[in-house]
Amino acid sequence: MTESAALSLDGMAAPPMVNGEVTFDAPWQGRVFGMAHALADRGVFVWDDFRACLIERIAAWESAHPEGEGYPYYDCFLEALERVLAEKRIVHDHDLSHRIAELGSRPHDHDHHHGDHHHD
Repeated sequence: MTESAALSLDGMAAPPMVNGEVTFDAPWQGRVFGMAHALADRGVFVWDDFRACLIERIAAWESAHPEGEGYPYYDCFLEALERVLAEKRIVHDHDLSHRIAELGSRPHDHDHHHGDHHHD
């Protein structure tokens, strides 16, 4: 078994899936998902610590919202990743908040260039 195969998310921590494949509604979700796996693969943090934090974030969201309302999985996922990185002092809260604001202020398609391809 490879290291990344051991990085499972099941039960309450399971990501949205269709036909056994993890699904994403936006590119940032796939990037965050991949980043978390890559950081855990490299030993930056323990996957089970992240998974526990994710379950905690999901439970917190569910307790603050009406029953039956679907939780925003990847928002909880990102919050858990941010919390683990801050707790491990890999990224400081101030730096993380600043970078999030900086990235959030970028215009849509800021990095999409049309010089080398065409759209139909």
